[in-house]
Amino acid sequence: MALQKLAEFYPNYQEEIFAGDDIKGFDVYAGDSDEKVGTVYDALVDDTGRFRYLVIDTGIWIFGKKVLLPIGSARFDYGSRRVHATGLRSKAQAEQLPAYNELEPLDYDREEQVRGVYRNQETAAASTATPASYDRSSYSYDMDRPLYETNEQQHQNLKLYEERLIANKHRAKTGEVAVGKRVETETARASVPIEKERVVIDRVTPVEAGRVVSVGEADFQSGEVARMEVYEETADIHKEAFVREEVNVRKEVVRSTVEGEETLRREELDVKTEGTAVVDNKNKNI
Repeated sequence: MALQKLAEFYPNYQEEIFAGDDIKGFDVYAGDSDEKVGTVYDALVDDTGRFRYLVIDTGIWIFGKKVLLPIGSARFDYGSRRVHATGLRSKAQAEQLPAYNELEPLDYDREEQVRGVYRNQETAAASTATPASYDRSSYSYDMDRPLYETNEQQHQNLKLYEERLIANKHRAKTGEVAVGKRVETETARASVPIEKERVVIDRVTPVEAGRVVSVGEADFQSGEVARMEVYEETADIHKEAFVREEVNVRKEVVRSTVEGEETLRREELDVKTEGTAVVDNKNKNI
């Protein structure tokens, strides 16, 4: 049965399975001790989507070696973001496990090596399958139930929810201002004074009218002409374009605060015990 990485089978696994949480990065501890053996690097599921292994990055515990932990040998503590590897009890046992290489396919033989290490645990020896009872073609994960079945009593997860008032703002178009130009016409009048020259001929009787002139004094000539240039002004009324006004268009931001009020709900943990049951609440931040 081919195995796939968690995100390959469930692209939205954080929302679909863990309600927005993520087991990747959870600290892993050996058994019920406080000895940290690494962190959850990934998870592997079969072609039906069932969890089969956690990929544990042992970090400096075994020099960065990644090993597989059957899902039935893991107990989750979501509140503390911890995984207790109940089937991984010692560093020597982890060193016996084959290294997991995500670039190589996880075949039947490699899984058998992994199962062989966990089967040697005293807690699983009596109930797990033995190599003589199956072969490559007949093996089923159901034959190793303690390795692959989760104990619901140890994996119950109760989430407490609370409502929070989230203040966001959205930018929406409420209008538009178009600034353009239009041409208006009007009739204008202008006046300019002009001058015209005219020739005035005055004919008068001289004082010496009737006096007899001497011989040779009179000079009779024909064709004698007196010339005078005459000018006049003409009106030149036309229109020209001038810059009358300049318009600058800009925006200003007016800020104000909008207040809202809502009633928020929050779930609190209500623990009820019967008899001599002892509850150890490890989350001190509640």
